Amino acid sequence: MLTGNKGEWSEIYTLLKIISDQNLVAGDSELNKIESLIFPIIKILRDESNGTFEFGYESDLVVIKGVEDEFRIPIIDFREKATFLLSKLKETTSAAFSIPEIESFIKSFKCTSIKAKSTIKSDIRIVIHDHRTYTKPELGFSIKSQLGEPSTLLNAGKTTNFIFQIENCYLTKEEIEEINSIESRSKIKDRIEKIGQHSGSLKFINNESNIFGNNLILIDSSLPQIISELVYLFFTSSLTKTKDLISEITNQNPLNFDLDTSHPFYIYKMKRFLTDVALGMMPSKVWTGELDATGGYLVVKEDGEVLCYHIYNRNQFEDYLISNTRLETASSTRHDFGKVYEKDGSQFFKLNLQIRFLK
Repeated sequence: MLTGNKGEWSEIYTLLKIISDQNLVAGDSELNKIESLIFPIIKILRDESNGTFEFGYESDLVVIKGVEDEFRIPIIDFREKATFLLSKLKETTSAAFSIPEIESFIKSFKCTSIKAKSTIKSDIRIVIHDHRTYTKPELGFSIKSQLGEPSTLLNAGKTTNFIFQIENCYLTKEEIEEINSIESRSKIKDRIEKIGQHSGSLKFINNESNIFGNNLILIDSSLPQIISELVYLFFTSSLTKTKDLISEITNQNPLNFDLDTSHPFYIYKMKRFLTDVALGMMPSKVWTGELDATGGYLVVKEDGEVLCYHIYNRNQFEDYLISNTRLETASSTRHDFGKVYEKDGSQFFKLNLQIRFLK
């Protein structure tokens, strides 16, 4: 019996839904349809452990080509099963569950798994017809669902730590112990405030991971400093949404860019960062700028509508990432940040970056 969580079942829902819709609809930054960006689907490709399945159309039938067999199933069957699956996903509260009716349906054309093959970056590949360019590109997508818990865009690790040096004061051993013993709900913020009460301030020095730091510099030489400012603002204010944090940093202009000409320095550079993260950049691996197999996201909204965001339509993709992500606090114990420590006669404090999609 196939079991999975809402995110995993959302992969099957997306497959059934877009097959029955027969087109992809692009979305804007606020998760609204862009009626002028609708792409007819020519075929859909899904990689499974037992091979690649191809879903095409012939009149009112879906033609499914597997490794050896070929099936013809009415489009209306996919529409009905998508509607049924959506109702199950909305009403189910279990962490993992089975849906026998859907399992039976997908196994009728020898689909044997909920998730796409794990070694493939794209959850699904779709060949579309683009009326603007008269081309038929094959676009790879990762599926992001709002029906389950929001997924992370950038996972925290020791690799995503930013190291700050404590300036304007030198804390005693007792003061360090007092600061590090703060265990309030907002302990990181409260520890930074305590440092401030001793006249101390934090100055960004470097990234804990040379690989991550150099990845950022590769994208834009200002990024380590810009993101350190965003992370510091996140931990010292009530702001959490990426868009709000960037807006405030722009107002503060800590890098002293010439804003007289209204160049969008901060948001432009952050869009490049988020896009590269979305398309394959990981903090622990050297980033060469070579995009992974996936080029975008299919977002399953809470009402079941599926919107596409793709590097193929770069502006919409970037705006979506900026408007639909937030920073969050990961485990300070697991990732070793949020404490005063000494090294080579100086004192330091680490802050951590983790980015998650909004619900």
